[in-house]
Amino acid sequence: MLRKVVLTGMLALAIPLSGCASKDDDIDLSKYVETIDPADTLYNQGLANLEAGRLNEAAKKFAAIDRQHPYTEYARKALVMAAFTNYRQGNYDEAINMAKRYTTLYPTSKEAAYAYYIIGLAYFRQIPDVTRDQGATRRAIAAMNEVVERYPESEYVEDAKAKVRFARDQLAGKEMQVGRYYLERKEYLAAVKRFRAVVEEYSNTRHVEEALARLVEAYYALGLTSEAQTAAAVLGQNFPDSQWYKDSYKLLQSQGLEPRQNAGSWLSKAATLITGGGA
Repeated sequence: MLRKVVLTGMLALAIPLSGCASKDDDIDLSKYVETIDPADTLYNQGLANLEAGRLNEAAKKFAAIDRQHPYTEYARKALVMAAFTNYRQGNYDEAINMAKRYTTLYPTSKEAAYAYYIIGLAYFRQIPDVTRDQGATRRAIAAMNEVVERYPESEYVEDAKAKVRFARDQLAGKEMQVGRYYLERKEYLAAVKRFRAVVEEYSNTRHVEEALARLVEAYYALGLTSEAQTAAAVLGQNFPDSQWYKDSYKLLQSQGLEPRQNAGSWLSKAATLITGGGA
């Protein structure tokens, strides 16, 4: 009796299983198989979609070339175009990864400069305001400097230089923001460190004028009148019509002092680096 019950149960299980097998045989697997198109067709379709603003479709076409026709000339061109398409979509990390992959695989190709430029653009678009961490700003500068140094004749050099200037101005702005914070809290030595960094490292930015004036203020508060006078003298030498200079001059005059350079001061040495008005 027990053997009969077990046999009956096994037969009952076998019926639906065989039914499932029959259904699987009817599944059309062709829809799960990717169609293999010629590389040039996919590439031209990608360009057409990109031109029409269909960025998702363009990205798919360029990705298909990488899968279906790896290590071909079209795969090489599609990779840099995929990086650009992702940049246009705001997928900055993906754009950076693709462009870096391109520069690794094809460092001497004619599009390598463009790949480095895309990396710089992707970082540049992520530059935050001065109150936040400036890691992306530094990475943008490094990437754009790669374009300038590696490909000095490239068509992207002028824009890369302009973006480096902007990013450096941003870093100077960050130093100023922190320096002002310390100055307000009367932590004068910490403030001097920040303002000095602006004068020495970012002398061709628009922030150097205020940095010199803030140095006058901080040194004056510390009782370092010679340094305060030197900072005011350098400020007046480079920005004689500046309101910052007028305010610094007035501060010194309140104690019977006036701007005067001390040849032994770091400020006198830094004065030659200042471009007088910034970039």
